Order: sequence, then structure tokens, then C-alpha cells
Amino acid sequence: MLCAPFGSWKSPITADLVVAGSLGLMEPTLDGEDVYWTEMRPTEKGRYVVVRRTSDGVIQDVTPPTYNARTRVHEYGGGATRVRDGAVYFSNFADQRLYCQLPGQAPQPLTPATDPPGALRYAAALVDARRNRLICVREDHRLAGHEPANTLVAVPLDGREDAGAILIEGHDFYASPRLSPDGSQLAWLAWNHPNMPWDGTELWLADVTAQGGLTNVRCVAGGRDESIFQPEWSPDGVLYFVSDRSGWWNVYRLREGHVEALAPMQAEFGLPQWGLGMSTYAFESAERLVCTYTQNGLWHLSVLDTRNGALQSIDAPFTSIHDLRAAPGRVTFVGATPRRVAAVVVWDISAGQFIVLRTSNALDLDEGYLSLPEPLEFPTEGGLTAHGLFYAPRNRDYEAPAGEKPPLLVISHGGPTGATSSALNLSIQYWTSRGFAVLDVNYGGSTGYGRAYRQRLNGNWGIVDVDDCCNGALHLARQGRVDGNRLVIRGRSAGGYTALAALTFRNVFHAGASYYGISDLETLAVDTHKFESRYLDSLIGPYPERRDLYRARSPIYAVDRLNCPVIFFQGLEDRVVPPDQAERMVEALRRKGLPVAYVPFEGEQHGFRQAGNIKRALEAELYFYSRVFGFEPAESLTPVRIDNLPDTV
Repeated sequence: MLCAPFGSWKSPITADLVVAGSLGLMEPTLDGEDVYWTEMRPTEKGRYVVVRRTSDGVIQDVTPPTYNARTRVHEYGGGATRVRDGAVYFSNFADQRLYCQLPGQAPQPLTPATDPPGALRYAAALVDARRNRLICVREDHRLAGHEPANTLVAVPLDGREDAGAILIEGHDFYASPRLSPDGSQLAWLAWNHPNMPWDGTELWLADVTAQGGLTNVRCVAGGRDESIFQPEWSPDGVLYFVSDRSGWWNVYRLREGHVEALAPMQAEFGLPQWGLGMSTYAFESAERLVCTYTQNGLWHLSVLDTRNGALQSIDAPFTSIHDLRAAPGRVTFVGATPRRVAAVVVWDISAGQFIVLRTSNALDLDEGYLSLPEPLEFPTEGGLTAHGLFYAPRNRDYEAPAGEKPPLLVISHGGPTGATSSALNLSIQYWTSRGFAVLDVNYGGSTGYGRAYRQRLNGNWGIVDVDDCCNGALHLARQGRVDGNRLVIRGRSAGGYTALAALTFRNVFHAGASYYGISDLETLAVDTHKFESRYLDSLIGPYPERRDLYRARSPIYAVDRLNCPVIFFQGLEDRVVPPDQAERMVEALRRKGLPVAYVPFEGEQHGFRQAGNIKRALEAELYFYSRVFGFEPAESLTPVRIDNLPDTV
């Protein structure tokens, strides 16, 4: 075994390896004997492609090379495709039109072109076969100077291009339209500003007339202080949904006008609806509901007997499970483990087999280079406990000099309403296999620990999350597991804000990285998209009434308190967090004389999807830390310009 300082270990998990062949896998679905899913391909500039696996095992692309099956509803998208009887309905990213693609044929537009392109956006479609139409969410951007209008619309499938007839309007947001098995009732979710869907949503129900309109429209569950997630009809016509009315997202159903809880427990069967099309449960039959839930950061697969509410755990080799869907005898989902990357999986119930159809990366890594996540609880402010996943450095070929402790890289996840995952993440292993320790923090406000934990962040964004990230790092330093003089924090989007706030308002970390992070909360409040335009009301306070809080918690107005090096990464087409959020911060740090680097990317939006840019960001961040902390990386890295630091380009 070789002896070398932490950070300088040579690793087979290179940046090329992280991006080469890596796929984002999402939304698998069963259609007869075929299985479909969507792949996000960094090597194709982040294009989304619908893929089909036939019953004889043949896997082939469905989406032609000139199309990109991705919607921009809510800007975050999701629910861009629907498959039924071999027909694929999808939203195309470039023009946001809905298309129908029949087997062996080119896609045909269902909705008209707009000027400018993409002014009408569609998502979460369902097929109303009885009336030969799609029912979906539509987001209308045609009225300049006004907030986009969200509605539920019906788009005909008769061959003419139609923008869609409005079925229901009046709420700020809509999601999850669901048609009953006999086509007589439509259920959906709706909510209004300033709520986000994890704060409070309403479950609505209506009868569908012979002409296709809605009547007897009524709210059957939910409200401003109850979050409803994923309504679904059972095969025998009972409406199910997930609600956090007990403090935890659990499964309920509406039967004969009464809401019934099934298998109540302190676990989360729901998710924050950042995107459309999410699914944590599905019906294998009227009697068997296959579901997944999370406890203590790990996901579990189970079967709920709808007759008696009994929950049977399934011995599945996955600790991360999402996008679950089912058909008689079969279940499909995207699953991962701490040792294996995400994969499209089919569970053959009768055979008791889990069959992997596609992995997000075909690499077969030696486990001697993999660090496994350790669930970590640590004390934080107010006598409370916070959570995270800790990864120790691991590389079978190296050990550190006696007495040396590893640098710690703290990750603050995005959202901020989100959660870390136990799934094998090659980007994390990139760091741990080089000798970094990593703490992936589920700070107060994260999902997976109940509504009360989620609400810790209400009014306290920039405080609770920052405290938890700092306290997690200090906890590990006090235990002697990491070097207390080499603590680093990094984050993306809202996690980038937490990182910048920790670097600015606390004196814990010695360097940091912001990926399209927020530096000016006030600018974000007045210059962001509709979905998040009132999000800060709950996280900070109403604007402009509490403008004082927005400025007080914005790193850009307190640069004088920041005293360590920072590197910034930014997509230049980002509409969620515009580039000036990073550029103003960079310029302020340059003027102050602090070491600072700025790496902008043409053609990237909110989140990097192009392989070359993902690679460049990883290597640039490692180069930055090597210069700041004075270690020599094992591989040759393309230098990045670091202002105010001698001997860098």
C-alpha cells in the first residue's frame, strides 16, 4: 500500500469515468410486455430520450435524434412522456409542443407552434381513450408581462393541432390529473401562492360529462397546512393519495365519502414535488398496492394489502427507490444501492426476481475504491438533532501519513426542500477515493424525517441549514475523524446559497464551492420563475415587507465578513438563478483580494447536463482545493484561473 497525503491519492474514478456513459434514468413505465423509460444523456448535451425494451429483450431508442423529450413546466419539468398501447406522447424541449409518436413512425405534433417557441408548455399527460384526447397540465406564457397561467386542458388526438381546451382553471398550480378506470371521474392536485406543494395542496375531484367537461367539482382533502402527494385510482375505482396530515406522508384513501388511513407509521411515502410525474406507489391489483417509503435516509420496498391495511416488507437489494409503477405481476422502478449505481429494474413478483434492464453507468468498480455511507446524527442548535450521511476516505491502494486527518467536504443539498440519497454517487466517490471525507447533510428543512423536521426551515433559511452544516463539520472534527483546519463546503442552487451563507456568516469553513448558488435573496425574490416566486415567503418572510431579512441574509451584502477562497460555477442560460448572482459575488471577492475563481458554461441552464462541462467542473474544483490547501493531485488537471492567488493562471 502506498503512503500519500489525503487529497493526492490516484483514483480510477476519474472525471471522465464519472461522465462517460453516465445516464440519468427516470420515469420507467410498463406497456403490455414492453418497458419504457427516459434517459438523460450528458454525452448528447443533456438530451432526454425515451427508450423501449421489448419482451424479447431488445433495447432501442424511441425518440429520434432531433427531438428532446423534456418539458419546462415549473422550469424543473418532469412528467414529459406518456406511453399507451405503443403510442408515445411527449413534450419536445425546443418548442414545448406535444407530439404523438406511433410505432415505426415519425413524431407528429398535437399542439400548435407558438411565437416565441415554447410559450405553451405541457406536462403530466394522461390518455382519455374514451374521448380520444390527452388531459394534461398546461402552462401558458403567451401574455407578456403577466405571470404564466396554469390550467388543466384537454388536447384532442384527432390529428389536428390544438392548444387544448381548458377543463379547470383558477388555481396558481395544477398537478397529477388522474382519470378513474371507468372514465367517469377526474382527480387532480391544486395549490396557490405562497404555498409550495410540500406546504399545502388540495385534492380535487369532479365528474366528467358525456361531452368531456367537468361538473360537481369539489375539494375532498388537503388545504393550506396539509400536503397531498400522488393521487391514484385503484383498479376497482377507489381514490388513494398520500397526505402528511399526521405529520408524516402516509397512504390514505377516499371511500364512500370518508378518508381512511392505511398502515400509519413514522415514515415518508411522499416526496417534495419539485417535478411532475413523481410516483412512490402503484397498484399491482385492486388488493395489492406496491409502495416505497423512506426512514432514516434509506428507502424500503413493501406491499400494502388494501383489504386489511397490512404492510409486508420486501427483501429488495435497494436503498434508493423512485419512479415506481406497476402492472399485474410486475413492478418497475429506478433503484440503487451504496455499491451500485441507479438502474431501471423490473420486479417479477411471481418469480421473486429483480431484473436490471439498464444501469446509469456500466462500470464495474472494485469495491476497494468505494466509500459506503454511514448514517450520522449530530447535535445542533436548540438542543435538536440533525442528520446526514458520512463517507470516510477510501482507496485500497493508499494510506495517509501517520497522524494526518483528511480534509472534509460538506455538501449542502439543493431545494432547499430536498434530501440526500444513499445511492452510489460517482461524484462523491471521486472525492473519497482521492482522500477527502464527505458529509452529505440532511439539514433541518430536508424531507424524509416528517413535516416538523421539514418546517424547521420556515422563516429560518440561511440560519438552520447553515447551523446544521457547520455543526456537522465541527462534530466530525471534535471526534477526530477529519482535519478541523481543512473544512470545505459546497452546494448547488439553494445548496449553493447555504454554502455561501456558511462561508460568509460563520467562521467554520476554510474554502467553498458554489454551483449556480444564490448570493442575493432580494434579487431572487423579484427575478425568478412562477413556481418559486413566493417560495421565500415561507423560508424568510413576505417581500418587500421583510426586505431587511432578505438583505441581512444575503452574502452579497456581507462580503466583508467572508475570509476564505471560493470557486463559482454557473450556467449562462440559467433562468432559476441568473448568472449575475454569481458574477456580482465574484467581482466583490476580486475587489476584496480574496482568492476566487469563476467558471461559466455556455449553453447550460439550471444544473449541468453536458458531459464536458460536468468533467470540467469536477476537475476545476479539485484543482482549486489543491492550490488552496497545498497538495499535489495525482493526475494532471487543466488549470483554472484563480484571482488573488499567486502562481495560478
